[in-house]
Amino acid sequence: MILLSDEEADAERVAELTGYLREELLDVEVDDVSEVPAGEVPPGARAVDVTQIGALLVALGSSATALHQVVTAVRSWLGRCRDARPSLHLEMDGDVLEVSKATDEQVEQAFSAFVRRHSTAGASP
Repeated sequence: MILLSDEEADAERVAELTGYLREELLDVEVDDVSEVPAGEVPPGARAVDVTQIGALLVALGSSATALHQVVTAVRSWLGRCRDARPSLHLEMDGDVLEVSKATDEQVEQAFSAFVRRHSTAGASP
């Protein structure tokens, strides 16, 4: 699940940002990307105005490269959001990655570590 929030943006802008990210994610090797309806607070979301949260549920499918492609798309999209720079909450199997007000280098390191943790999770010892 991917949560976006921007305390400085209104609900319309957050919905617009979420829509842009969804379009980009649909271009990579995933089974589906669906928006969680407004008003539903996803598990693990911080107590903020629900109208300031955009939520996407991403079904990765069985592709071995899907997670890497999703993370690459999210990182590229986030890099282009210079004016807004929304906070990002990415969760997979209970592992949470939160990015807010980080440098490009910090974002890259965090995403790389997240992918490594989940790429080796199913590997044999």
